[in-house]
Amino acid sequence: MRILFITDLYPVKNNEETTPKTLLNFVKEWEKQGHKVDVIKPNFILNSFLRGKPFYKTGQHGNVLNINYWTPFWFDIKRKQLALLPSCLPDILTIAHMPSGILYADKLGVPFVAGVHNSDLEVLTNPLYEFHFKKRLKKALDNAKAIACRSFVIKDKLLKLYPEFESKTFTAPSGIDENIIHPSPFTRHPSPIKVLTCANLKKRKNVDKVIEACKGLESFELTVIGDGYERKRLEKLDKNVKFTGWLPHNKVLEKMSESDIFILPSVGETFGMVYLEAMACGCITICTKDDGIAGIIKNGENGFLTLPISSEIKKLLLNIKNMDNDSLKTLRYNSLQTIREYTSDKCAREYLQQIFKIL
Repeated sequence: MRILFITDLYPVKNNEETTPKTLLNFVKEWEKQGHKVDVIKPNFILNSFLRGKPFYKTGQHGNVLNINYWTPFWFDIKRKQLALLPSCLPDILTIAHMPSGILYADKLGVPFVAGVHNSDLEVLTNPLYEFHFKKRLKKALDNAKAIACRSFVIKDKLLKLYPEFESKTFTAPSGIDENIIHPSPFTRHPSPIKVLTCANLKKRKNVDKVIEACKGLESFELTVIGDGYERKRLEKLDKNVKFTGWLPHNKVLEKMSESDIFILPSVGETFGMVYLEAMACGCITICTKDDGIAGIIKNGENGFLTLPISSEIKKLLLNIKNMDNDSLKTLRYNSLQTIREYTSDKCAREYLQQIFKIL
């Protein structure tokens, strides 16, 4: 099958550190499965500069066609695209992610699948977008043949806004490389209990709530991986917390394998691959209730959900510390069984199967 994938959330080059690779991973898996994938990256030039994203000239870069626009597709995008990639429209499955990708696909006038992220919900609910973009995005979702929500939480939120989309909406989570599934041996409450968090250190990640929760707790040791504008403030909250700064991916996985509990009570997550990776490394994993991968993590069954409040996190950590041996073993077993269903290969196959069911 030939697939046209349209999104601005896509690295043009492999060494881009600021662009998430979650959508790139879908493309890689589909290509492994024998599909031919063309990628179009519609790029607002002003947005690139405002967000500090890498800028590339309009044209073909490997399998990525980067097309720059000063305005959000108010003109004839189809003519410009056909001049650059004339063979991509006929007999093809078009999948578009992120608001710009969805609006772009809608203007092409071809059947398409819309991939919905948190940014789409922002456009649909934030008054700043009320005048123009909300109406255009809602129209594009009406026109979409199917809607792929990036998490169970996003699907629930979208259907609360537009229940009429239910029959064509499904969940399309990301998966991890199955080779990283190496849970550490079970140890009942080592001393100290090693707690880990890993994030871009900005306010919505709520790392300060984790630090406050762990402060003064006996038998707990907290490590923070990551960097960002919040780091200096966070370092002042508790001198006993170990800050590693940014680490390469393989080193992050090593730290996870050495840890007992992983927690990141962030809000506004589209998905959160870091939680799946922590589960794959054998951590008891905690995420925010009604956010991120809630729905994959089921409270008390294969991990825990919490509110991003330091007192609630502290209470949960102490409850984990007091769990009996059999309950801990069952929790870790369930977590491992869950993560084996969320490999990148399985998730990519399921994504296309869900589309075929609806179409």
